[in-house]
Amino acid sequence: MPSAAERTRTLVQSTCSAMLLIPGAAGSCPDQLLPDVRTVGPDGEVFLVLPADSPAVRAATHAQDDELAVVLELTDVAPVSVPNRIRGRAWLSGWLTCVPGVAEPGRMLLRLELGEASVDDLWGAETVEPDAFARACPDPLVEHEAELLQHLHSGHGDQVRSLCALLGDRESDAWAAYASAVPVALDRYGLRVRFTRRHGPGTPADRSFDARFEFPEPVEDVVALRRAMHQLFEAAGC
Repeated sequence: MPSAAERTRTLVQSTCSAMLLIPGAAGSCPDQLLPDVRTVGPDGEVFLVLPADSPAVRAATHAQDDELAVVLELTDVAPVSVPNRIRGRAWLSGWLTCVPGVAEPGRMLLRLELGEASVDDLWGAETVEPDAFARACPDPLVEHEAELLQHLHSGHGDQVRSLCALLGDRESDAWAAYASAVPVALDRYGLRVRFTRRHGPGTPADRSFDARFEFPEPVEDVVALRRAMHQLFEAAGC
């Protein structure tokens, strides 16, 4: 499974939403605290591009001793329609400074030196040390995950639903027991599917649960992913 550091690094380098939380900026327009671009430097620092008139830029410019304590909050939402679409959140706490001489028209580059981080996602809640974050690599599928999940959901729904055959005695009895099966997360180690069982007599409502399907070995690109998915569907009898 991916480590907490890898999951956090993946969120930072994904397209999920991010907002800077800055003391004294609670009344600011939220749009002015959303970085346009974010990247990770070689030492684990996070570089953020924001409008030059952003409260974050003004606060970092006037901070005493070049130390402005902030939190970068990331919110990860599933790219497919399911109940409870928020897949996780991560928080990166540290010190924000302006990077001199690297401004572009109307934009400013800021540097977030990481002090501590934490993630609370489909895997659970964990803390992340700055050194571990700096060493971690983002998941190689992060740039394609949203498109791949949407494609699996819209073009291979029956095959995804057939994976219920791999659940064993815990949940699976027949396809007919499941109202839906939606792929909600994908990484180099496997696929997570949210199954919803049909309600029956004495059951007040449909019941959802997540199941994780591990690949035989981690995949490093889309080509290897296709092979891994074919193996999964073949094992399910498709």
